[in-house]
Amino acid sequence: MATYFITGIGTGIGKTLISAILTEKLKADYWKPIQSGDLDTSDSLTVEKLISNSKTVIHPESYRLTQPLSPHLSAKLDGIEIDLNKINIPLTENNLVIEGAGGLMVPLNENELIVDLIKKLDAEVILVSQNYLGSINHTLLSINLLKQYGIEIKGIIFNGDENAETERYIQQYTKIKKLGFVPSLNQIDKTSVAVAGENILI
Repeated sequence: MATYFITGIGTGIGKTLISAILTEKLKADYWKPIQSGDLDTSDSLTVEKLISNSKTVIHPESYRLTQPLSPHLSAKLDGIEIDLNKINIPLTENNLVIEGAGGLMVPLNENELIVDLIKKLDAEVILVSQNYLGSINHTLLSINLLKQYGIEIKGIIFNGDENAETERYIQQYTKIKKLGFVPSLNQIDKTSVAVAGENILI
């Protein structure tokens, strides 16, 4: 069974939507190891509302932090410290979609980042990119960092407004496979999530 870690080139570029699309497409289990803030409308709850299949299991978060801040700071304000040794992949015989928090360099504690968590979990990365001024730079930096850590990259999913030249350049420069493109959705619901998955090659 495959284990995919969904990370992005930044914050707010659609990781949760892409995670829901992949979870539904693969009928995979879903796991968000660290939820920082918005506990009543968490990413786990959002994904649960957007999938239609009955096979998916939503696994509980390892850390549920109360403040919508960087995890290291949210944890500090909650009086705890995030310990990567306490974050272990849930037992499952199904495919697993893991959603990160923010980008690769988001701090989890004083010494470790999201990229360290990915390395520890030994998961294959699916990188979510979005087309905006500066996104080529952010995408290439993210890919270079993953390569430096020796982390396997399954591919890139572009989310939002399409920019053929940006996507072409990223692909030809990095040689990383494009898994698909998800356009800006007028309505995000179970139907649109299921339909969007038809355009993802995985």
